[in-house]
Amino acid sequence: MKAILIKGIRFYQKYISPLKSTKCPYFPSCSQYGLEAIEKYGAFKGSLLAIWRILRCNPFSKGGVDPVP
Repeated sequence: MKAILIKGIRFYQKYISPLKSTKCPYFPSCSQYGLEAIEKYGAFKGSLLAIWRILRCNPFSKGGVDPVP
């Protein structure tokens, strides 16, 4: 499951993300954060961390540096 999620994120980063006109206000980007979280914590906990990060990423967020815990 972990490998499938990582491949999905890498596909998004390579083919879909460059087509978007807006950029993530956080560093690392939300997709990179998700990739790092899944690699570090596994499929379940890493996915939960990534989802929480994506929910916080909105036009009203200040953004900034937010590394994987």
